[in-house]
Amino acid sequence: MNNDSARQPRRDLRFFVTAPHACSYLEGRRASTLFLDPQVTPDRETYDHLTQQGFRRSGHHLYRPHCENCNACISVRIPVELFQPSRSQRKTIHRNADVTLAFLPSGFNPAHYQLYARYIQQRHADGDMYPPSPEQYRSFLGLERDYAQLLEMRLGERLIAVCAFDSLRQGLSAIYTFFDPAVELERRSLGTFAVLSLITHCRNLGLPYLYLGYWINECQKMTYKQTFRPLEQLDGRHWRPLITLG
Repeated sequence: MNNDSARQPRRDLRFFVTAPHACSYLEGRRASTLFLDPQVTPDRETYDHLTQQGFRRSGHHLYRPHCENCNACISVRIPVELFQPSRSQRKTIHRNADVTLAFLPSGFNPAHYQLYARYIQQRHADGDMYPPSPEQYRSFLGLERDYAQLLEMRLGERLIAVCAFDSLRQGLSAIYTFFDPAVELERRSLGTFAVLSLITHCRNLGLPYLYLGYWINECQKMTYKQTFRPLEQLDGRHWRPLITLG
């Protein structure tokens, strides 16, 4: 096993597959999901290994797509030492030079929830997370584990964005970012700035990768991921450069 791989989990794990359901990303497609036994609380070693096999975390669940006759969802990650920001990304960094960053343990914070609720109501009222509720937020982003963390962004005292991420042995895994939908903040590209901030955090921690979850070529909402170059994709059991970005 090469140095890109974590050690195998020390015990057998059980997985389940959901029944086919409507795909959240591609209209007219049916999707199935493979997920780790929800009764199992994986340790960091197991979580890290599964991340390298294409799994993601949503709330308490570790999952990956398991769709019949479809492989559109591609796991992607950024090798942070090779990353060079584009001209547009450098402008985003400059525009946010006045933003204060704070890294916090995950958990329920009323101010964070209020920002999340406003973000979902204004940006994703047609999505699976609408309508927002404190219970839904706690289930999705309030996980209290040692690896679950939050990146908080403020302009002075004003909370403008929160990025949930996990800290693993081989890198950071970006989970979800929500931000103030106010018009005057649009030019700051806070979603992009969150990813750029996590890349810097990876470097500061000496971690080699930032995992961005899944990229789908046909999904417009995921186009932003391919602006981070170079980008690697999981091809079966091996990670290789993602070169088909058209």
